[in-house]
Amino acid sequence: MARRSGASWLRLGVRLPGRVWKVLSSPRVSLWDKLLFVVPVVLYWVLPDLMPFMPIDDIAVTIALAGWYAGRMETKYGLKA
Repeated sequence: MARRSGASWLRLGVRLPGRVWKVLSSPRVSLWDKLLFVVPVVLYWVLPDLMPFMPIDDIAVTIALAGWYAGRMETKYGLKA
């Protein structure tokens, strides 16, 4: 697996929220597919976890899930720009 440069991680962090928003706000994406992202993320943030009062793990899991979700839904629904 290739390593990302610092600039690559920065671009990912800047573009990822917009990609996820584009998928969540698209009328072409089914409600079920939108809930596939929203429900697990909300549950992960709300339910108690291994490191209470330390949101670092919550943020990391959310970013990982957001990257996976955006890629899958953009491919499935042809939303790539």
